[in-house]
Amino acid sequence: MADYYTHFSCTLELPEPGHVARALAHLETFDAELREREDRSIGFAVSALPADTPTRLWFHDDASGDVEDLTAFVAELGPLLGLTGSWGFEWAHTCSKHRLDAFGGGACLVDLAKGEVIGSVASNEWLSRVLANPETAGEA
Repeated sequence: MADYYTHFSCTLELPEPGHVARALAHLETFDAELREREDRSIGFAVSALPADTPTRLWFHDDASGDVEDLTAFVAELGPLLGLTGSWGFEWAHTCSKHRLDAFGGGACLVDLAKGEVIGSVASNEWLSRVLANPETAGEA
């Protein structure tokens, strides 16, 4: 039997250390709402960096990550903390055994001020599109 995983590791720089405490408090709320609504916990781990005066959040998968959970959390966090600019991350889909269609990945870009996903791409969708029409290879 094969095991399937989604891996990622990324950071979000915050303007001041006080934002880290607010972000971690919101994480507890986010997780509680997910448990109530879907009877599961968040699909990622988070810690503050550096440990002495944290201004950055480090997000990573915990065995297998949930890209949608991380994207939703950061999209909520942006307006909550008054963040501006864009933030993005990449992920990889892997498998414990050699399987067709078991590997790939993607990337996502979030407008922090609006709390909206600007765009995303999944490598398998891109490849299928390009194989069907090679002229679209340069399009994300």
